[in-house]
Amino acid sequence: MHNIMTWSLIAREPDGRWGVAIASRFFAVGALCVHTRAGVGALCTQALMNPLYGHQGLEALSQGLSAQAVVDQLTMADAGAAQRQVHVWGVDGPGAVHTGAQCVSWCGHEVRQDFSVAGNMLAGPDVIQVTAWAFEASLGQPLAQRLILAMAAGEAAGGDKRGKQSAAVRIQGAQDYPELDLRVDDHAEPLQELQRLYDVSLQRFQPFVSCLATREHPHGELDRHRIEARIEAFHRERAVSVAGTPYP
Repeated sequence: MHNIMTWSLIAREPDGRWGVAIASRFFAVGALCVHTRAGVGALCTQALMNPLYGHQGLEALSQGLSAQAVVDQLTMADAGAAQRQVHVWGVDGPGAVHTGAQCVSWCGHEVRQDFSVAGNMLAGPDVIQVTAWAFEASLGQPLAQRLILAMAAGEAAGGDKRGKQSAAVRIQGAQDYPELDLRVDDHAEPLQELQRLYDVSLQRFQPFVSCLATREHPHGELDRHRIEARIEAFHRERAVSVAGTPYP
């Protein structure tokens, strides 16, 4: 079977950040399916994926097209559109999804206010619905954690009906590089491994990335002592949520 049996979630935050999570019974699903660009949007191509959708779609978004116009432009020009699944979110306006008529069942999608879930060759519609519900229920937690928890809930509802192999999560902020970009390319429990990598990233990686060069501060933080102080502050701030309970 040549299709990439996949489901994914794209979320847009009010602060202009995008998060994408994806899982599949296919090798390295995060390598060619997930596409993001700072200040522009996010796109995920799957089923019989078309990697060209990534650059083409983000370019179209950057020129001011709506997410629906981008989906229409990509699929109308593609002879394989019936076997494609793609969802797109821009800076504003609703997201848009295309699930081709020849995608392997169960296939479908759901678009909500600021996120969408789409999948093909799934155990059934509950995978999409449960993923969406879990994402909404995790409001208040860090975006990457919300995405992973939502995908894990979808997997528990049946996930990819062929099994599991790879997963990925990406958080795109305002810079030309992602805030976080984690991939599990081949693993017996890819979402569990993705959660482990996320937990490890909290130790030093995430606070360190916040010290790197940005458009606003093109040299970044250069003093090692201040970098260490930022890392320590990150852990102090993370230790207590609004309710006084540590983040998971």
